[in-house]
Amino acid sequence: MTSSAAYRRTFASLSTVAVLTLGLAACSDASSTGDDAAASDKGSGTETIGVSLIVKTTTNPFFVAMQDGAKAAAAEHGVELTLAAGKEDGDEETQIQAIENAIAKGDRGILITPNGPSVVDAISKARDAGLYVIALDTPPDPADAVDITFATDNRLAGQLIGEWTAAQLGGEKATIALLDLFDDKIVSVDYNRDQGFLEGMGIDVADPNANGDEAATGSYDGGEYEIVGNEATQGAEDGGRTAMENLLAKNPDINVVYTINEPAAFGAYQALQAAGKEDDVLLVSIDGGCAGVQNVAEGIIDATSQQYPVKMAELGVEAISKLATDGTAPETSEGLDFFNTGVELVTDTPADGIESIDSAAGTDICWG
Repeated sequence: MTSSAAYRRTFASLSTVAVLTLGLAACSDASSTGDDAAASDKGSGTETIGVSLIVKTTTNPFFVAMQDGAKAAAAEHGVELTLAAGKEDGDEETQIQAIENAIAKGDRGILITPNGPSVVDAISKARDAGLYVIALDTPPDPADAVDITFATDNRLAGQLIGEWTAAQLGGEKATIALLDLFDDKIVSVDYNRDQGFLEGMGIDVADPNANGDEAATGSYDGGEYEIVGNEATQGAEDGGRTAMENLLAKNPDINVVYTINEPAAFGAYQALQAAGKEDDVLLVSIDGGCAGVQNVAEGIIDATSQQYPVKMAELGVEAISKLATDGTAPETSEGLDFFNTGVELVTDTPADGIESIDSAAGTDICWG
């Protein structure tokens, strides 16, 4: 297994890139992806195609990768790209200001990973002003508040790690800790992953769009379960560590840990390691980032569902460019109300009947 210090060095280097990226965005109204003449030539006549990418935060390498994908696509398509981000996961006010800035600049479109419900009114104003708004990764509530969403099927991502967990338990009682995103607001990525995980395990959920209201005990596919509790992590390493400590204090016999993302998973691992329980728990997560897949390879995370933020951003920039140049709007995937950018289960302990790739393959395509 890798040490906590080694992981922190990996994560810190990614965070440094994130901070630098955010700093560059703050110092300029636009992050240029080519000279203005090239952008004009590739756009409609002399008109520059302006696009703003507004992510949740740049402290998470997932969103740094998304920015990198958007920059590459903007250079390819002659788009003038502006980068903005919340100060932390859940920071709605900074995102709202970035939306207002995009309207004022006359952008053709916005790509956004919404930080919460308060952003929806600002999105509505942008659409009323003629901007085409694409949600990435996290659809707003309601989903039709944006023109379209490009995202992972988060429900499926949760179901995959849930099915894998049930198979690995082999009938053993599941004593479950659920490490979610928020406890003070409701966002679809949070409940879709959590509830998808429980559905994958074969546990009946009450309201499929709410965390924590399912029966605390009952049966899963293969045996009996007990849910120790739900704790918010803010999607961060320190939040994951604190959440895991709190749940271990309630029940030290936890043997299944679901986490909203891989930073939270590593924080949970630190708490488990400190308690001497890291080898007694199935720890599963969602994201499939390069550092997270390395954690799978090292046995820190047992399985993760890999999503593809670079692809989300690239397709989003391309879609707005195409809409601006020839009027062609993107379409949702068949049978879904969003465009599905794909998901793969990554584990080095495959389960019969559950399709997966190993950590070597996951490393080759991490972030997409």
